Amino acid sequence: MKKLQKRRHYLTTHVAGFTYWEGPMVFGELHIGTELHLEREDDNKFDPYAIALYYDEYKIGYIPREDNEDINKFLEMGWEDVFEVRINRVIPEQHPEQQIGIIVYIKLNAKEEGKEDFIQ
Repeated sequence: MKKLQKRRHYLTTHVAGFTYWEGPMVFGELHIGTELHLEREDDNKFDPYAIALYYDEYKIGYIPREDNEDINKFLEMGWEDVFEVRINRVIPEQHPEQQIGIIVYIKLNAKEEGKEDFIQ
């Protein structure tokens, strides 16, 4: 039997709009494993489900439109702490929209940590 995992894979994608925001300004600081954070933009006039990606205070782009609706719903309902976002790909030679890849994880609920539950 396995203990509960601390996180589960939810989505693998790229950072959309990387060149339009502050991504190029901090490109040299972005490495595999770097943690990013999510922020809803419910007032975004181009996408009602827009979710910006931040490295520290720098907006580096967005979760792609085709992947953001469900995550947006969780964030809207106050589940900000359920997601963990990490960079999993940095390829300077790629087209700017494909240079940075990310993994979105679902984290174990804090009240579940330490329980003796097991994955089936």
